[in-house]
Order: sequence, then C-alpha cells, then structure tokens
Amino acid sequence: MSTEEKSAAPRSLAEALRVRDDVSLAALLRSRPDLITPVPTDLTQLATRAGTRASVVRALERLDRFALQTAEALAVAPDPASYGELLALMGGDEQDPAVAAALPRAAALLREQALVWGADDRLRLVRTARELLAPSPQHPSPTGLGPTVREATAGMSPGRIQDILAAVGLPSTHDAVSAVSALGGLFADRRRMAALLAELPGESRQVLDRLVWGPPYGQVTHDPAAHLRALLDRGLLLPTAPGTVVLPREVALHLRAGRAHRAPEPVPPPVEAAATHRPQVVDATAAGQALAALATVDELLKEWDEGGPTVLRAGGLSVRDLKRTAVALDVPEPVAAFWVELAYGAGLIASDGEADERYAATPAYDEWRELPPAERWARLAGTWLTATRTPGVVGGRDAKDRTLSALGPNLDRSAAPEVRHRVLALLAGLPEGASPVEESVLGRLRWERPLRGPQQQRETGTGAVRDDDLRSRIARWTLSQAELLGVTGRGALAAPGRALIGAPEAPRRAAAQDTEAPEGPGDRLPVHHHRTPPVTAPPTPAERAAATATAARLLAPLFPEPLDHVLLQADLTAVAPGPLVRGLADVLGVLADVESKGGATVYRFTPGSVRRALDAGQSAADLHAFLARHSRTPVPQPLTYLIDDVARRHGRLRVGAASAYVRCDDDATLDEILADKRAAGLGLRRLAPTVLAAQADPAALLDGLRAIGFAPAAESAAGDVLIARADSHRTPPRAAPEPVPDGPPAPDDTLLTAAIRAVRAGDLASTAPRKPGPAGEDSGGEGGGGEGGTPGGPLPRTGAAETLATMQAAVLTGEALWIGYVNAEGAASQRVIAPIRVEGGFVTAYDHTADEVRTYPLHRVTGVAELADDAG
Repeated sequence: MSTEEKSAAPRSLAEALRVRDDVSLAALLRSRPDLITPVPTDLTQLATRAGTRASVVRALERLDRFALQTAEALAVAPDPASYGELLALMGGDEQDPAVAAALPRAAALLREQALVWGADDRLRLVRTARELLAPSPQHPSPTGLGPTVREATAGMSPGRIQDILAAVGLPSTHDAVSAVSALGGLFADRRRMAALLAELPGESRQVLDRLVWGPPYGQVTHDPAAHLRALLDRGLLLPTAPGTVVLPREVALHLRAGRAHRAPEPVPPPVEAAATHRPQVVDATAAGQALAALATVDELLKEWDEGGPTVLRAGGLSVRDLKRTAVALDVPEPVAAFWVELAYGAGLIASDGEADERYAATPAYDEWRELPPAERWARLAGTWLTATRTPGVVGGRDAKDRTLSALGPNLDRSAAPEVRHRVLALLAGLPEGASPVEESVLGRLRWERPLRGPQQQRETGTGAVRDDDLRSRIARWTLSQAELLGVTGRGALAAPGRALIGAPEAPRRAAAQDTEAPEGPGDRLPVHHHRTPPVTAPPTPAERAAATATAARLLAPLFPEPLDHVLLQADLTAVAPGPLVRGLADVLGVLADVESKGGATVYRFTPGSVRRALDAGQSAADLHAFLARHSRTPVPQPLTYLIDDVARRHGRLRVGAASAYVRCDDDATLDEILADKRAAGLGLRRLAPTVLAAQADPAALLDGLRAIGFAPAAESAAGDVLIARADSHRTPPRAAPEPVPDGPPAPDDTLLTAAIRAVRAGDLASTAPRKPGPAGEDSGGEGGGGEGGTPGGPLPRTGAAETLATMQAAVLTGEALWIGYVNAEGAASQRVIAPIRVEGGFVTAYDHTADEVRTYPLHRVTGVAELADDAG
C-alpha cells in the first residue's frame, strides 16, 4: 500500500461511514433502525451508537449463520486482518469453493451493517463485537478456539518460556517478547508443526484431538502423566491457572487445517417438500378449514354472549374456564387457547369492566357478523399474522414462575409476526401444492437467525440449537395454526394464504387442472435459496389492507353458497348439509342444540332447547311455521308434539321479584311444587291460592323449578313475561390489542432521506475547519482541533460581546460561522450558520445544518468561531 493510500484509509468507524454514499447509509439505517432513534446529530455520534453493546447485540442476532460465522472468524483473526486471512480461516487449507463463493456476500453484509469497517487489506471488527465473540476463559469462543500463544503466555516467567523454546528446538532469545513470537511462528508453520507433532506419543495426540474443536480448556494434576508432560514441555498446552491448561489458538488451527469452524455453512439448507397435491385440492381443503374456523369463533362468541368467564385478578382466564371452553368447542385446551386469543386479538371479545368483571362479546362482534364470510375470515387471518400475542405459551411459566393464562398478560412475543411471515414465505417458495418437511423449515429458520443472544450463543455454540428455542416453537405453532385457520390446506400454502403475505400468485399449470399429483412422500423437492431475505420495511397499514382484501377475494369463490333449508328427521334431529344463511342459523341455534359438526351439521331438538326458543319470545305457532318454511322434508310428528307439549306448559308458572315469587292460575300445580321434596331448598310458602313466595332470588328459583321438571317463565315488575335474548350482553367499545413491536420500527424512505440529510448537515457542522484564535489556538476554546482543526469535540466558547460582534461582522461579510447552541430542553448541538440579521437579542440566519432559515436567541449561543477559508 502506498503512502497516499495509507493516509486515505479510514482510521475509525466514523471515518469509514463518512466516505459512504447516501444509498449505503440508508441500507445501514434500514437494517439497524435503532441507530436512527433518535436521529444522530452527526456521523461521529452514529458510529458511537453503532458500537454500543445493545445495538451490536441486536445486529448480531439478525445475522444469518454464515455471516455470523464470518464475524466469529474475524474475532479470532489478527486485528486488523486481510481478506486473505479471513478466507483462510473460513475455507481452511483446502479452500472450500462454496465458502470462497459466499464469503464476499457475508463480508459485504457485515460492512453494510457497520459491524466491520476498513478496506479488504485491513478489515476490523467493531470493538464491542470482538469483545462479545472473542474467546476468554469465562466465555469460550463459538469457534471453540482458545487464546493465542501471546495471550496464553502473558504472565508466564521468562525462564519457563525459554525452556519451551529449548524443548521444541528453537534457539533461546534475550527477551520474552521475541521468544513468544518465535514460538507462535513455529506453531503457525505447517511443515515444522507436522514434524513436531510426529514426535509425540499417540496418547498425547488423543488429548489434542479431544481439545481441538473446543472447549480448548482442560484440567491437569500437579504431577501430570508423561503424555501430558510432553505437551506441556513443548508449549502445545499452556497453563492458564493452577490445574487448568489451554490449547493455544495456533496449535488448534494447525490441527483443524486452518479452519475456524468445524462445519462452515455458506449455503442455507433447502426447504424440502414432503408431498405434493393439486392446487385445487389445497385450496378446497383450506376453504373447508376456513369455514370451520368461522364456525368455531362464532360458537365461542355465542357461548360468551350473555357474559363469559370471570376475569382473574391478575388478568386472563382460569385453568378451569379454559377447560370448560375447550369442552364446549370440542377441541384440546391448547387449540381452545388459540381460538380465544384470536377472537381477543381481532377485538371480538374483551373484559366488560364491571365490578364482577367478565369476558363478553364486544360491539365489534356484531359488525363482524354482518360481513361476508370471506371478509370475516380475512380479518381473523390478518389479525393472526400480525399479532405478537402467542397462545402457544399458555400454560407455561413466566420469569417470576407464574402460570401464563389465556387472555392474560405476558403473552406477547415480539418475534412472532416475523417468524409467521417467514414460515409462510418459505412455503410460498415451494412448488405450488407442496407441503414442507417440518424439520427442513426449522433448519432454514435456524440458519437465518442462529443467534438468540450472546449468552445462549456462548452456551450452545453457533451450530447447536436448543429444543426450546422460541423461534422454532413459534414456527411449529405457525404450521399448525395456519392449517386450523385455513391459510394452508394439507400443509401446503393455499392461494388466499399466498395473497395474505403479499406473495405473487403462482401460475396454474394446465396439466394440474386435470391430473392429480402424487400425494405421498415421493421425491422430496429441495428448494435452494442462496440469498438471505433482503431487509425491507414492513408493510404499511394500506398494504396490509390490500393484501387481506385480495385474500378475501380469492377465498370467496371457494366457499359454498349458504343454504336456506335443513332436513328434519323423525329422531328429533335436523341435518344442515352445508353452511346456513345467517337468519336460519341464528334461529336454529336457539331452537336446537348442535350434536355434531363437520361437512354437515346435526342439530338435536330437546325440551330445553325448545323452551329456550320460547323464552326468546317465540310462540309455538312461530316455531311450527319456521320449521315448515325451512325444511325440505315434512315436519316429523314427534317434533310437532315436542313443541306443543313444551309450549303448553311454558309460562303457566310466573316468577318475579319479591325476594321472589311464583304465581300460577292452577293452584293444583302449586300444591305439586310444595309437595315436592326437591323444592325444599327454595324456601317456598303459600301467600295466596295462586301465589308462592320464595327465599331464593328469581334466577335461582327459575333454575330450581326447571331442574324439578317445570317450565316457568320470568315475569317483569309489570307482570309481563320477560324475553331472554342471547345477545343481550356487550362490553363497551374496546380497541383490539396492539402488537408489541420488536424494537424500533423500520424507517420508511421519507424518514431515511430526512435523517441522512440531517446527519450529513450535522457532520458538516462538526467537521468544518475553523480559523485559529489570536494566540494560535482555536477560538473554540477547550478541546479545539488546533490549526485547521475541526470542532468535533466541545462546543465553542466565547463571551457575549465577542459573540455579538462576530455575528454582526458576519452579516456584513456574508461569511458562515460555526456556533454552539443549547435549546430550551438543554440539548446542545453544533451548527454552521450564515447570519442574515441581528436585532433584539436574536440572530436570523441560514442554517446549513438544517438547510433552512431559522432564528436563534443569542443568549442560547454558547460561542462562535469563524470557518477557515477553504471550508466546504
């Protein structure tokens, strides 16, 4: 490198950022949005923020496996390292061609994200990343490498180092530094190291083989065996503490044939197809699942129409209420938790906020029911895709060892939306109609995001992933929930699901219209993606709305037309051969109980269900007319008799509020009640021939009489029969829960443009050269940059009189000035201004930093300095 090139090489990350163009800075800020919150004042502050521990950890967590392996290799390489040294560490002596082909992309990614800076001959990992990834006795490197010879021999006596030199056949030196350098040079020489290792006994080689891939530390006794002594004498194992030895990095690299990693992974693992189906079969299956999903959510909301389970003191559903909900929906408890959380996330259920707090349907539920089925599904699916609440963790324990309950706090997992979207995107990358091998999906996700934080990474290493990895669990839940919701069918992504994530529609193959593809495992179809997904801004609300609208449009033709009839049978059942129109389904849901669900729903008529319809205000004549109008078969005689029998008895007894009372025109009926031992607990006594008083409240009295076998009706204070409506209880208007963001939001193009402009202007202010003061020092005072220096440090300091005089002179000459300014909130900044007018204690100037005319109070200007004549 020439002298001019050396002088032009960046000496810091700030200087490296300063030579970037706006496109490169935008890519950095887009990939690391925490750097723009708030917008840094200049590039020096941007570089400082990019090197903080929290920001570096966040950036490392978002690297794919090969990029992370590259960063880990740089952490054990010399600082700085050349690209050739990095390639040797990644590809080894054999120079794996796949590694050589992928390394430029990984290095460019690290440089783009400001984790690496410098030219190819002087690559530097930012200091914080090196501290996180470099080996130490407390935290071994993910590569399994230990300290260098120089690091391991620090503190070792010079005599001991000279003994090691003699043992390996090197001449003695006059100082420890040259001795360590000679020993390191020997260990780095392949030919001489091979000869040295050939002299060792087999047991010594076995010890080295056990340590070579890490961890590099071992334990020895105060009197080690001969094969260990041979290693210690030659410096192939070096003591780090009493009883502890380490394998030097240079020795390990020789034994590894120069590789920093046992298994570099330059190419992402393919997502494999387990089976393929016709796209039409996939879409039809998904549509059936979508209809079942709507029916399940509807059934859940009807269960909670009159007030659902009580809210726990800490929030959420109790275990018992979740079990009851699961029984009512006829699903396992984890699936019930999913449906409950989905309805809650869509804003269909919430707490009513009353003293006896309960969950109930919200007014939004009534609006949702009025939508067409495809739009109702699209709203549920869109909610699921973007929700951070994760029902899969229900039943687990939080950080304070408390049980996580459905609808309770602490269920948000900020990574969930990204993982769901990525899983569906991987399915979209498969051939149309192909369902994936689950483990291949998980393996791909682990490659794309292997690091879950420095602590876990140090515990497991780069290649090892714990079974309880949260992203893997979310991915598994995504695959099962997508099938439940109808986003996938038979495991393959359906057309509405493809539209939901904004993926382009797959072209339909002509042959697929007539022939069925094999539906067994068959040949697995690997799909290779040699690029990690680009960092893009998340979809805007308008884009999400357009995607859900497209999904609804594609799903609507797949739904069967709702039916306006049922088939009545003599065994007091009705069969609905498909989905029913809204009015018919509502009335039939009150008049009969659902006995079984599936392609056809079976309803059963019972005395209780008929009484429920009569309680809702229907008469026997209304029910007969309704069944005759909507049945394709004659109304069976047993059903007619059942309705007439229940109606004849319904309302003969009247229950009202006294504490409660019972009245009946037939005093014989009241005699029968008083004589029944089962009514003893109601505290009944006769007030008149047709009136009984009770100690129980009206609701308990109604339930008690119905349990005995009577069919009483509730009565109002005016003596009228109260009509019980199923949808009588609603919460006040509630907003759906907002997703918890995973860090700062990604900036849009407008914000990026404005931020880069502000950073450039601030950097101009902080680096503009200024004239030296009268005494040969910078007029900026303490921390100045000297002659031709830059005001990158403290703000300029001048007296009020000097500040005013300099401002007035600049108005006359039109020169630009560098000023320090403190705003009303106490935040200090540096600005380059061209004063236009000075009056009334204010200066009006063109602010080059903000690129606009502004007015500043002079008392907030800390000082002023003139810019050098050649300032840009």
